[in-house]
Amino acid sequence: MDKIVIDGGRRLAGRVRAGGAKNAALPLLFATLLTDKPCTLRNVPSVADIRTTRRLLERLGGSVDEPEANTLVLDCAGVDTQEAPYDLVRTMRASFLTLGPLLARFGRARVSQPGGCAIGSRPVDIHLAGLARMGAQIENVAGYTEARCKRLKGAYIILEMPSVGATENLLMAATLAEGGTRIENAAREPEITDLADALTAMGARIEGAGSSVIEIEGVDELGGYDHPVIADRIEVGTFLIAAAITLGDVTVEGARADHLGVFLEALSAAGALVEEVPGGIRCVNDARAKAVDIITAPYPGFPTDLQAQFMALMCLADGVSEVAETIFENRFMHVDELIRMGASIRLRGGHADVTGKVSLTGAPVMATDLRASVCLVLAGLAARSRTEILRVYHLDRGYQQIEEKLSALGADIRREKA
Repeated sequence: MDKIVIDGGRRLAGRVRAGGAKNAALPLLFATLLTDKPCTLRNVPSVADIRTTRRLLERLGGSVDEPEANTLVLDCAGVDTQEAPYDLVRTMRASFLTLGPLLARFGRARVSQPGGCAIGSRPVDIHLAGLARMGAQIENVAGYTEARCKRLKGAYIILEMPSVGATENLLMAATLAEGGTRIENAAREPEITDLADALTAMGARIEGAGSSVIEIEGVDELGGYDHPVIADRIEVGTFLIAAAITLGDVTVEGARADHLGVFLEALSAAGALVEEVPGGIRCVNDARAKAVDIITAPYPGFPTDLQAQFMALMCLADGVSEVAETIFENRFMHVDELIRMGASIRLRGGHADVTGKVSLTGAPVMATDLRASVCLVLAGLAARSRTEILRVYHLDRGYQQIEEKLSALGADIRREKA
C-alpha cells in the first residue's frame, strides 16, 4: 500500500493542465451500453474508477481498447449479460448507472446495490422511482436491483431532489423510450450537459440539459459518438486552492470559469487574485487568506466536492469561517485529521467553525475518502515539516498523477510504499 510524503512550505508556481472530469467520463462510458455501434471517448482520466468501469463493461461483454493515452474506443455490440456484479459495483457508486442503459436497450437489468466513498447516505430510490414512472417493474432481491420492461415509455418525472446520478440514469434511459420524457428538478451540473452532448451526437433528441427541466424524445436506436470529456472542474479548483494556500502563482490550463462561478467568487473573497487567461484560469496569492463562509449546494452552488479543500485553506485564514455542508451528512471526516495537523475546528452538526491559524504542522494522517485525501495533500503543502498521508488509494480514485503535477509546480511531494 502506498503513502504520500510531503515536506511542506514550498511556494507553487507554473502551469498545470487539468485532466478530464472523472464524473463526466463515467456516465459517458456507461452510455455506450445504449448502442451496438463503437464509441470513441477522448481526454479520459486514467484513475481507478475509470479502470473499474472498463472491467465492468468487459464483464458485461463489451470491448474496450486504448489506442493512445487518455483515449478509449468502446464497443458494446457483444454485451451478452445484463448483470452488474457486486464485486465491481461495491467499490464505485457510479456503477449503478448501468441500470438505465441496460434496461432501455435490453428490457432487463440486474445491478448490485452500489458502494463508493462513505461520505453519507445516497439512496437510489430517486433513480428507481423515475424508472418505475417509465413503466419498469423493479424488485430488490438479495442486494441486487432487478428491473424489467418490454420497452420503457416516456413519462413526466419530478425529482424530489436534483440528484446528479438519477438525472443521468433517467436521461440515458429516456433516449430509447417510447415517446417523450420530461424531467423536472433535474441536476444542472456541467457533467449533465456533457453527457447530453454525447447522447445528441449518438442521435438522441434532448432539450434543456444544463437547466432544471430536461425534455427527451425517445428514438428507436442510437449510434456511436466521438467525444472529448470536459476538464475536471474539481481538479481545477483543487489546483487553484493549492496556489492560494502556498502563496503561489498557478495557471490551470483547460479550466473553464463558467463551471466554477460560486467557488471562484469564494476564492476571490479569500484574497486571491483569480482571473481568466487564454486557455485557462490563473490564481495568484501573496498574503494570508481571509476567512470566508461557504455553504455547499447543488450546482450552480458551491460544490460539495470542493468543501474539504476549501476548509484546508480556511484553516490558515485570518479570522473565523463557517463551512456548512448540506449535501452529505458524513463529509467532515477530514476534520479530525486536520486537527492532528494543528487546525482549530469545531463541529456543530452539518456546520464547521474554523478558526484560522498562522501555520499548520506536518503529521501522519489518514485519508477517509476521495476529497478528504486531497484536502490533506493541500494542508501538507502548506504545513511546516513533513506530512505522511496513508490510504491514498482514495486519492487514486479521482486524481491522475497528482504528485507528479504538484512536483512540477515546485512541491516537495512523493509517493512511497507504506
